[in-house]
This record gives sequence, C-alpha cells and structure tokens, in this order.
Amino acid sequence: MLALTKKIDYGLIALNYLANQSNERPVNTKEIAERFHIPLELLAKILQRLAKDGLIASHQGPKGGYVLAKDPRTITVSEVIRAIEGPINVTDCLSGPDSLCVQLPQCTIKTPMRGVQVRMMQLLNSITLDEMMEPNLVLREEKVL
Repeated sequence: MLALTKKIDYGLIALNYLANQSNERPVNTKEIAERFHIPLELLAKILQRLAKDGLIASHQGPKGGYVLAKDPRTITVSEVIRAIEGPINVTDCLSGPDSLCVQLPQCTIKTPMRGVQVRMMQLLNSITLDEMMEPNLVLREEKVL
C-alpha cells in the first residue's frame, strides 16, 4: 500500500494549524502537540525540518514558536513531503543509479513507473496548503478504475 508516513500527517496537521492562526502569534510546539495528541519530540523534529526548508519561521523567546514563512496558497503538499522525508519516489530504482537494481536486465516496469511518478508529482505539486484547509475539499477526480 502506498501511504504517507505519520511524520507527513503530523507535518500537514501542524502547518494547517499554523495557517489557521493567520500569523496572529507564534505557536509553540507543545501547544500543537497537546492539541492534536502528537508526540512532542517527534513534532519538534518535524517542525525543525519544515523551518530548515523555509516553510515555517521560528521565533525565539518566552512567547516564541512557529509561524508560516510563506503564503499557504504557495506551499504544496510535495514541498511538505520533501521537507520532512526527502525526495519522493514511487520505487527505489527511480531514486538512484540503475546499477543498484538487480532486476534491471529483465525489468518491465521501470518506464511505466516513471510515468506513475510524473503523474503523482503533478498531483502533489498542484495541491496547496490553502486548499487543504478548505473544510469540504474534494479533488476533481479523473477517471478512476
């Protein structure tokens, strides 16, 4: 099954919460962790990665915390995934040199999987944090079998 990791879920939850604060005030890690029952240490690492990639900004001090560093209309799901987990690849062979794959001489799916990868990235690049904040988000479905 292809699924997003808990880290990505938690990152999207935190970003959504920060976006709903409309940068009124910095929100600290503990507040988000308690509000959504997320392990504090794990959330702290996730927020650090999001800050390192410039999606959120950290404010130090007793009233410090995090705020969005970018407009939620410009933050894509793919950016969040890459910030938290690194490069997005459907299969290992799409992320490294061909020589690492023992199946390469008889592989019949590398090229089709590259197409899956492209379409998946198009979708993840098209969904923004702002769209995810809509309470009734329904993505336009293409023909689904």
